[in-house]
Amino acid sequence: MTSEANQSVDISVLVPIKDECESIVELCEQLRRVLDGTGRSHEILFIDDCSTDGSKQKLRELCANDSRVKAVFLRKNFGKSAALQAGFDEIKGDLVFTIDGDLQDDPEEIPKFLDKMVEGYDLVSGWKVDRQDPASKRVPSRLFNFIITKAFGLALHDFNCGFKCYRREITQELDLYGELHRFIPVIAHSLGYRVTEVPVRHHSRQFGKSKYGASRLLRGFFDFQTVMLTTRYFFRPLHFFGLIGLVTVALGTIILAYLSILWFMGTPIDARPLFFLGIFLSILGVQVTCTGLVAEMIAKIASRRGQTYSVAERIGLDHDRPSASERLS
Repeated sequence: MTSEANQSVDISVLVPIKDECESIVELCEQLRRVLDGTGRSHEILFIDDCSTDGSKQKLRELCANDSRVKAVFLRKNFGKSAALQAGFDEIKGDLVFTIDGDLQDDPEEIPKFLDKMVEGYDLVSGWKVDRQDPASKRVPSRLFNFIITKAFGLALHDFNCGFKCYRREITQELDLYGELHRFIPVIAHSLGYRVTEVPVRHHSRQFGKSKYGASRLLRGFFDFQTVMLTTRYFFRPLHFFGLIGLVTVALGTIILAYLSILWFMGTPIDARPLFFLGIFLSILGVQVTCTGLVAEMIAKIASRRGQTYSVAERIGLDHDRPSASERLS
């Protein structure tokens, strides 16, 4: 008889939570009802990011009443990206849903995602068309979506929507930390996966309060730089640093050339702030370019030791062979 651990699962639903005691029971019931209606085998995995409001006891009760409901409890509050990564490391389903635990996303929309996956997409992201959040969250989100679309060429309306569906192979390639969960569609797109979105209903928050404040904007800016470097410029960092260095050196050179002309015309320049700015920009540009050269050498070493591509399919090959890094270790 096949053990439960070895049984195949069609759909895994991953729910990261932090102090959502009042909503998780209702959410679990909604998910079970919708998933039962699909006729597919499924599991619901809650990742508790160190809740302090009684969520742990609620989860233990849910797990005791239904073997398809599972939970992972983190030792401390690591953040949403770490919670998602912990869940991705545990799930078994061929299709993976992520949904927030605050009841703002509607599980009844799950069939929409499944229909899109049938069309051949690898990641389907929710689009909260009528978002029920205050302007303090909507306005920065729209600016974020506009910048990401322009920077990475992936046209989505709502990158940060927590309601998503993935093929499992995407979740196996992700390495989330910091605030990188906001950039999952970008990372998947950079690996060659097909990404799209579907409009979903969005409800106002019934219980608790949002866990994200204004500080997320600053963290998001730094993570934007991280994603830019690790996707578009990971194996050509000199293109990134070199452009910045070239522009900086050019500005410094223009300033110094202008001052040189004034000096030849008899105007003193040694005490002018512009003189020191020109020197500073020139030196800074050279340093940034040298940083790019060092990064280029590191990337060259990394390309020899690690995998620099994403495979869509293998035929007639040994799937259990060790990876390049394992063979070199």
